[in-house]
Amino acid sequence: MQGSYKLKYAGLVLLVVALFLFGGSPREGSDAADIDKTFSKIKIFSEALNEIQKKYVEEKDPKELIYGAIRGMMSTLDPHSTFLTPEELKELEIETTGKFSGIGIEITLKDGVLTVVSPIEGSPADRAGLAPGDKILQIDEKSTKNMTLNEAVRMIRGPKGTKVQLLILHEGAKEPQKYVIVRDVIPIRSVKSKMLEEGYGYIRISSFQEKTTEDFLAALTKLESSSKDGLKGLVLDLRNDPGGLLNEAVKIADVFLESGVIVSIQGRTKEQSQKFTAQPNKVPRRYPLVVLVNEGSASASEIVAGALQDQKRAIILGMPTFGKGSVQTIIPLEDNSGIKLTTARYFTPSGRSIQAKGITPDIIIKGKPLRKGGVEEKEPRALREKDLERHMEEDGKIKEKEPGGNGAKKGEEDLDDPQLASALQLLKRWGVFTQVFKHVTP
Repeated sequence: MQGSYKLKYAGLVLLVVALFLFGGSPREGSDAADIDKTFSKIKIFSEALNEIQKKYVEEKDPKELIYGAIRGMMSTLDPHSTFLTPEELKELEIETTGKFSGIGIEITLKDGVLTVVSPIEGSPADRAGLAPGDKILQIDEKSTKNMTLNEAVRMIRGPKGTKVQLLILHEGAKEPQKYVIVRDVIPIRSVKSKMLEEGYGYIRISSFQEKTTEDFLAALTKLESSSKDGLKGLVLDLRNDPGGLLNEAVKIADVFLESGVIVSIQGRTKEQSQKFTAQPNKVPRRYPLVVLVNEGSASASEIVAGALQDQKRAIILGMPTFGKGSVQTIIPLEDNSGIKLTTARYFTPSGRSIQAKGITPDIIIKGKPLRKGGVEEKEPRALREKDLERHMEEDGKIKEKEPGGNGAKKGEEDLDDPQLASALQLLKRWGVFTQVFKHVTP
């Protein structure tokens, strides 16, 4: 039995060595001395694995040990880089198609604590009242201390109709609160639309999925055709949109742009760097545009807001965004596991870095400081990328820890929402505002 294990782990070690030294040119441009240095460190890893296999008190599955080692490597990188088991990789692929079973929240690690970035609109978590910045202390009475994101996701997700119990500490609360939430299928209807008033349309994008642009164009066309004299203005709501697929964000921005750069991404190699540009539309849309953002607007939603702001096509209104300006690439491994690796950074058309900075709106207006349930609370400090442990700075350095609180406001879609109400008034008085914001050229 021990001999067969030796053969298994030896093969895995050889695979790891091959990946380090020969796979995918991860150290492009490094000389022989660099390779020798790397190889000497891999020898240490091999020795440690060998000792564990021979002398640990119990026999261990080599795959578990290798997976643990890869997780350890990923934990030294930024918080968005992670290892994915075959099951987790498959779940991620399902999620990007816009449908999965769970409670519907985007989570991250802040100071080692599981923290809500944003609940998915209309999801069980959203209906229960979970909000950005909430700390998840327990999942089904198991402490989340030292729990990985992937483990937390596995525990929170589950079949429709089953229950999960969360112990939540709200911002400013002295005691945590228990929530029992019934899981459901989460069909991410990423696009919702309505007419605010005659001639003034509203479209909300809650995430960027495979069919977001298709659904967006259908909604936009319907709004345009339902107005007697066409649209006089449009509100594009990207609040609490945690992001999603890069290509969908590019296509949404392109709907309102006729030329110029939308976003550029820059990595260590030419293959990891790319520039996306706008193409002329068959029917140019030149009506006024206001984009709503807040602290929960991240990644792909920041790309759209940044492009429209830099290209002087829209006025951005709300609160400064999350600040996730990095690109993650899913890299499959031989056994159908994979790594989600940060490979590049986003830059807006003017060359601004989004990372740990976010998009600053042209007009700062706070959202409604209400948690669902109707109890008004002290306005919390928002969770942003710069608050995450080991986040990347603009210069690429990893920041170990930033002090600060968390929490955020939920964007509402009705007109008692001060941000949306202000956006509508801005559209109605567009001529006056564009004299103030002369850079806007619809």
